[in-house]
Amino acid sequence: DVTIQKQILELIDDLRRRLGLAVILVTHDLGVIAGRADRVAVMYAGKVMETTSTTRLFANPRHPYTEALFGALPEKAADGTERLYSIPGMPPDLTQPPKACRFAARCRYVQDSCKESEPQLEGDSWDHAYRCFFPVGHAGDDADVARLQVKEVAHEHRERAIPETDGQQPLLRTDGLVKNFSVTAGAVLQRKVGEVSAVAGVSFAIRPGQTFGMVGESGCGKTTIGRLIAGLEKATDGSIVLDGEDLTKLSRRERRRRSPKIQLMFQDSYASMDPRMRVGPILREPLSIQRIGSHQEQRNKIAAMLDEVGLPRAAVERYPHEFSGGQRQRLGLARALILSPKLIVADEPVSALDVSIQAQILNLMLDLQRDLGLTYLFISHDLSVVRYMAESIGVMYLGKLVEVGPADEVYYRPVHPYTKGLIDTVPVADPVVAQAREDKGVAGELPSAINPPSGCRFRTRCPRAQDICASEEPPLRPFTAQGHLAACHFPLREPEGVTPAAATPA
Repeated sequence: DVTIQKQILELIDDLRRRLGLAVILVTHDLGVIAGRADRVAVMYAGKVMETTSTTRLFANPRHPYTEALFGALPEKAADGTERLYSIPGMPPDLTQPPKACRFAARCRYVQDSCKESEPQLEGDSWDHAYRCFFPVGHAGDDADVARLQVKEVAHEHRERAIPETDGQQPLLRTDGLVKNFSVTAGAVLQRKVGEVSAVAGVSFAIRPGQTFGMVGESGCGKTTIGRLIAGLEKATDGSIVLDGEDLTKLSRRERRRRSPKIQLMFQDSYASMDPRMRVGPILREPLSIQRIGSHQEQRNKIAAMLDEVGLPRAAVERYPHEFSGGQRQRLGLARALILSPKLIVADEPVSALDVSIQAQILNLMLDLQRDLGLTYLFISHDLSVVRYMAESIGVMYLGKLVEVGPADEVYYRPVHPYTKGLIDTVPVADPVVAQAREDKGVAGELPSAINPPSGCRFRTRCPRAQDICASEEPPLRPFTAQGHLAACHFPLREPEGVTPAAATPA
């Protein structure tokens, strides 16, 4: 997650300064590059496509591939109404590499000469080299004009139908959801010695056709909530109401009959598939378990679903290891969709993907949401991705929901100090902003969930904590009339547009 990532990167920086080390940082996170690297080499299909100083690359990318990577960043788009730029096609097969420009087949500026010969790594100056016959950007060092060039990378606008929700009942509602895991000791005769408080009284609602984003550090309980909703774990207490029916009250057999309504999209798509099974049986398995359709009808359903997620029908004969990371994530989405669910729990669906493949998956998920009326619980620690995808965001800390509200409100006007700390920790794909940042963010280590702090669980890491934070747990209370709630005794701003009675803790 972003806080651990920040600590590791700061440790590397400290070692570099103290020991005089040189560091080669290999990553697909452009925000990390912007804040940590002095010089960048942009690689594609085994070749360096562009290399220069970090500041110059971000201000004035000259290679179309570099420009396309910047266009795929979620922070470059305002929200789900702007389609992230997605590089068409796939990287070339390097067992038989192209003899000309390796990026030509996917380049939006390609000319005939690009397909006939390979460009050399050269450029405007000794300090900025690129491998392209028809470079983009600005030929020179005018940073203002160059920065304008980057910002003008066009996003395709698309209508994202936001369903009317006034008076509409939520598709999913959790009330006081609790999950404790027993801690045992003893090799033979095990005895219970404690409990891990993974989820502690979490309540939220998701309306049909919308996306609820859930963010927080690793170990905060996000994935556990997803597994509880999907039926992979049993709640200790509380309720999970789907379409007016409390799933926690059902028997195992009854819950299995309701499972087509909720499907889980796993973080590691490769680990979630049997490597000994071909794609056809993998996608047929849910249909067979639920006894849906004849063999021919199942084949037709699988073929239609592969079309839906943009994979060839011939993929049914291939094994999971024969696909790229992005293709495997498409397979994971296809398996989640095969039973026509109402709700998909997407657990870190793009965390392991580079920005170009990430853009493809996010665009696909929004397209399917629009076309099929899907509802998502989108779990992630990447706040820029969650802000792009979700209408509402819930922020988790050590099993508690500490802030929830409209996505832009939570992201741009946070109330809880923890939310502000997470946002300040997120890498920014802009060297000027990243290097001018003060050392902010969430400090310290996450407390143990076996023995969580009394009162406010965040108080041990909070710069605003006072005595009351240790003795009284703050309730979720409204800060705007639009449903922005936070649980904090000393919030970053005062309530707006709500009555004093509603804003005062009970």
